[in-house]
Amino acid sequence: MSILKNKKIAIVGGGPGGLTLARILQMNNADVKVYERDAGKDARAQGATLDLHYESGLKALREAGLMEAFKANYRPGADRLRVMDKHASVVMEDADREKGAEEYFRPEIDRGPLKQLLLESLHPDTVVWNSHFVSLTRKDNGWLLTFRDGTTATADIVIAADGANSKIRPYITPIKPFYAGLTMVEGAVYNAATASPNVHGLLENGKLFVMSDNKTLIISSKGDGSLVFYTGCKTDEYWSRDCGIDFSDKAQVFAWFKTTFTGWAPVWDELFENASSHFIPRPLYCMPLDQTWESLADLTMLGDAAHLMPPYAGEGVNMAMLDALELGQCLTNDTFPDTLTAIASYEQQMRLRAAEMAAISLESTDALHSPDAIPFIRQTVS
Repeated sequence: MSILKNKKIAIVGGGPGGLTLARILQMNNADVKVYERDAGKDARAQGATLDLHYESGLKALREAGLMEAFKANYRPGADRLRVMDKHASVVMEDADREKGAEEYFRPEIDRGPLKQLLLESLHPDTVVWNSHFVSLTRKDNGWLLTFRDGTTATADIVIAADGANSKIRPYITPIKPFYAGLTMVEGAVYNAATASPNVHGLLENGKLFVMSDNKTLIISSKGDGSLVFYTGCKTDEYWSRDCGIDFSDKAQVFAWFKTTFTGWAPVWDELFENASSHFIPRPLYCMPLDQTWESLADLTMLGDAAHLMPPYAGEGVNMAMLDALELGQCLTNDTFPDTLTAIASYEQQMRLRAAEMAAISLESTDALHSPDAIPFIRQTVS
């Protein structure tokens, strides 16, 4: 690890990508800190379950020596997929992917347990909580990081793992994402077995993809007994800002759903009537597929910060964890003469891989919100 000798590394963002990178670097004796804006590991509810792929997310965990911990925390059977139409009629089922070859094994794990097993793999005090990043400034031969509470930190290398709205990305490139034409509305139901029993029964602890009328409703069970759901429909870019809906008002969101998803079976009403907290509108964006920038010796990025894309290819966390693995391997590879060469090598392969996945994601986004959604998913899953 000669190119990292005497260098302090700061990772901004404590999601799966940032934590995986910290683990890989610490396995190679690097000096690394993770700066996370959350007040602590339990500061907020974690989102939907994640299916990890053999060639990316699971590969990163294998290289990080964490497969035993993963197997103790994943949810067997949670990758069960049921596809339905708006009338709640089953059009296809995909129940037994776990029984195939290992490369088709796409086990589900809740985001919370995944982050916890990664946190537990790190040295004590690696993560500096309540560190809401504000700015980067050149200092000597490195960087000064400033946080919202007035604290600062210094580092020789900074890595942005701060997600879709990355505040570090603009220090690397002015390229901005474009609107992908769709807005999701996210909600959650706690104690789903009692609060939303009919949908809970349809889920069978797996996932539901409901598609009709150029719209989607994706529902995912979680290990804590809750479920999360996401509507998807084509809107103007600033619909969530301009529509006049108060997304903290359950009645207003339910009224919008009934108007927009006209003719959908009453069973789906359970979700909106029993949602446990405010809803979150999520307009979807994608980085240009041909993006490029000039590599820097002391600043780079991974995951959504580098290659934001819509979620309909299921690659987000997998891409971030594979980025972390490949960046970690480049930075700890003694065949590279310096950090600039290592980072440039990582970024080149990362951009190529991301462009390919973004193209697939955009195709899926369009197809799943078209009249041919069900034939498309039949072909994709089979």
